[in-house]
Amino acid sequence: MGPRAASSPAEVYRPMICGKIHRARVTDADLHYVGSVTIDADLLEAADIREGQQVDIVDINNGERLTTYTIAGPAGSGVVQLNGAAARKIGVGDLVIIMAYVSVPESRLESWQPHVVFVDRDNHIVECGSHPGRVPEDSERARELDLHSSGMN
Repeated sequence: MGPRAASSPAEVYRPMICGKIHRARVTDADLHYVGSVTIDADLLEAADIREGQQVDIVDINNGERLTTYTIAGPAGSGVVQLNGAAARKIGVGDLVIIMAYVSVPESRLESWQPHVVFVDRDNHIVECGSHPGRVPEDSERARELDLHSSGMN
């Protein structure tokens, strides 16, 4: 056996947020549907979340957190419908944060920017940003909800 060739170190990938829909209102729930969350296709596109992609959903009203996958609903409808067992955890009218993640190579972390979508009461897009913890400057929706950026000066 000859000498072993030096192997180059594999690049490290980190799970990073790629899309976030902030404070969407749950419009419907269907316990007998076969799993998932149905989300307005316009919201999915703006947040760079693909149909079938795994998402975490956090309920602002009760603190519940769950993982499921997305189904695209009619564009412009504002639909955010919890299906299957998720319908028992999050109620119609609750405010939720929907987040998707992607593995980003360490070499791209410095330039990585997620897609953050802010919606109105009817789940229509009012603003988009690129920092998951920062409210866009001069945000009317943020003032209306008394939102502020987290840990940001």
